[in-house]
Amino acid sequence: MHGRVKIKSTAQQEEEKRKEREKKLKIYVAARDACFSKRKEGIWDDEALQLTQQLLSSNPDFATLWNYRREILMHIETVKDEDEVQKVYEAELSFLESCLKVNPKSYGSWHHRGWVSARLPRPDWARELSLCDRCLSLDDRNFHCWDYRRMVVKMSGVPVDQELGFTDRLIGSNFSNYSSWHYRSTLLPLLHPESPEPPSPCREPPHSSPPPSPQTHSHRVCEEQLLKEYELVQNAFFTDPNDQSAWFYYRWLLGRAEREEMISCVYVSRDEERVAVAFSRPVNAQSVGLLLVLDGQPQRVEWRSVHPRFKHSPVWICDLPPGTISDITNEHNLTVHWTEKHTHRDCALYTGRTESWCRDSATDQELFRSELSVEKTSVLQSELQSCNQLQELEPLNKWCLLTIILLMRALDPLGYEKETLAHFQTLKEVDSMRSAYYSDLCSKFMIENTILKMEYAEVRVFSISDKKLTTLCHLDQLLLVTHINLSSNQLQRLPPQFAMLQCLEVLEADNNSIENLEGVYHLPKLEEVLLKNNKISTLAALQPLASCPKLKRLDLRGNPVTQTANVEAELGRAAALSHRPPALIGSHCHRHRHHPHPHPHPWSSFTFSLVCLFVKAQVLS
Repeated sequence: MHGRVKIKSTAQQEEEKRKEREKKLKIYVAARDACFSKRKEGIWDDEALQLTQQLLSSNPDFATLWNYRREILMHIETVKDEDEVQKVYEAELSFLESCLKVNPKSYGSWHHRGWVSARLPRPDWARELSLCDRCLSLDDRNFHCWDYRRMVVKMSGVPVDQELGFTDRLIGSNFSNYSSWHYRSTLLPLLHPESPEPPSPCREPPHSSPPPSPQTHSHRVCEEQLLKEYELVQNAFFTDPNDQSAWFYYRWLLGRAEREEMISCVYVSRDEERVAVAFSRPVNAQSVGLLLVLDGQPQRVEWRSVHPRFKHSPVWICDLPPGTISDITNEHNLTVHWTEKHTHRDCALYTGRTESWCRDSATDQELFRSELSVEKTSVLQSELQSCNQLQELEPLNKWCLLTIILLMRALDPLGYEKETLAHFQTLKEVDSMRSAYYSDLCSKFMIENTILKMEYAEVRVFSISDKKLTTLCHLDQLLLVTHINLSSNQLQRLPPQFAMLQCLEVLEADNNSIENLEGVYHLPKLEEVLLKNNKISTLAALQPLASCPKLKRLDLRGNPVTQTANVEAELGRAAALSHRPPALIGSHCHRHRHHPHPHPHPWSSFTFSLVCLFVKAQVLS
């Protein structure tokens, strides 16, 4: 036993560690309380600077202490000369490096370093860039360091081509680098911008053009550089087909350019004495400076969105004063000015016409597909062939399949529609967890194709039945549609955006799974709604239909609501919610027919039609 080292038990070791932690905690709490006390008393001395340094060295994520430390440093600026302040801040930068070694992703440390660098009398930006290089060599996905580097580059005026070369080096050493690819996507439009397009005939030149900046840049890259980028990214995903960072960058390269901010359509109805305006993006028309001029006279009108849920919407409407344009023998000229964007659009309502519009089609706007040069078409065809070859080697690679779909849409969305649908089906099988996403994306593409077909045919009928649609989009492009057929799909609702179909007269949506009609709201021309074999189970779900003043026919056969007991009584309660006079509610259809109310509410005619349809539906079923 003599001469042997005694081995401590686990319990003894834990007890000693506990005591050591308690000792450190007491020191930490005492220093913290001292800092709080000094700050409360407004003391900004060297001792406070030392105390905060002691605490932040062990815990660099204490935001309150960083705030106190900045207060101390700002006080020092007022009592010392520039050379002394320079030394203080250089020491602060050295201290911050030690904090970053404790936690390289400390929010507080990186934020404080940016603050110090911005206040340094003579900053050494080369040193800061070197620090970023070292940190990114240890972790090339440290987004705190990337943010700081962007700030340093901006403050020091580092040339864009130099930074692009920096991304080349990082990507060359590691293709799987999201941050480098993303940084590259922000630099390319600055270094290789697309040539500006001639101004739109409807666009008014602004009084003064602000200088270009990364925040206001169009984010379009010239075609020559795009073709080089295709080659670079292809090398990346052929090296590792399962790494998603390069695929995401490739998707950005194939993406559509941002749409020009403009008025895309103006529609005027003589019968409703209403004007509808569609924009290229959602706006708040009550705050963007929208002016309506009729026959040279500015009009005082109240703009409202098509649905009360929208404060920002691509479609806005207003009602003209009664009698303004109702006389069919008169001709009228309207102009809608978007003063904030220095753009306008004219529309003429000719004699004998009940409606008129002026618009850019989806093809004119290059909304779903940009026009390609011969060279770019050739390169994209080559890219498609390469991806098809990769897909033969990697048949279950979802990134490859999705990229093939995007290439097909960039080249010829209508010509490749059949292949696109087949690839989406494969995607749902190989990546079943995201099958709902693929279904929605496929629905979006099918709607885009149908809009293109409708415009090529120059009709106002939108038919997209039996396409397995799970969602509706681009409804602002359907402002002029009079007849829509959505039958035999997988839709569960008609969303609020559906209210953008201001010209709609007939809605067919049989054989879906629709439970909600929220978007069938204040459609002034709607006459027929066909909803056979859906999942509408309550009369409350039909409430939005009461806002459609011309609704004459409603088919609800095959919906659970037709089996509701005491349908007419329930309907009466629903009508009462719309403030319909109780005298209009009765138990027999003929009573409404022979004793109309002198001032019918929208529910009055609607209630009669609805009750009769319910009765008929029950008979037919």
